[in-house]
Amino acid sequence: MESSYPVEWPQFYTASIYMRKMLLSDKEHKEIIVDSLKFMVAEKRIILYAFVIMGNHVHLIWQPMFGCNLPEIQSSFIKYTAKQLKRSMETSDHKMLDSFRVYKEDRAYQIWKRRPLSIELRTTAAFDQKLDYLHYNPVRAGLCMNPESYYYSSAGFYYSAKDNFGMLTHYSGN
Repeated sequence: MESSYPVEWPQFYTASIYMRKMLLSDKEHKEIIVDSLKFMVAEKRIILYAFVIMGNHVHLIWQPMFGCNLPEIQSSFIKYTAKQLKRSMETSDHKMLDSFRVYKEDRAYQIWKRRPLSIELRTTAAFDQKLDYLHYNPVRAGLCMNPESYYYSSAGFYYSAKDNFGMLTHYSGN
């Protein structure tokens, strides 16, 4: 019988937009990130515990499911969202798209900064610290007064049991 349980630790993951441009300030672009995460959860590639989408970066706490490895998940997320963000800019904001043009051998555009941050969360204390950091990111940025009032975040799920996205799993500890 094949297991569907995860075999890797939860990961705190941060991906930043190239040159820290505010590409994700646009609601349509935030929805591209949300749709990608929903797909990965529905396809049982990840368990998604927490997220926040800021103007120029995303923080996630996710865990690969059995049979899925972390580098493939990260690569898939970055490649798919970059393609969708580029497609969106092709139809709505050519000037912004031009700002992502690079002259590299393997690509004409670069949406995400290379080498995203990924940290294993091996203890409940480490998980809780990153969860608080992630949820308070919009507060520290001056976007809201309290974490649960920022829509593109899992804070509402943790603070008031409100799941606006239908893709989150509450973390119950190691």
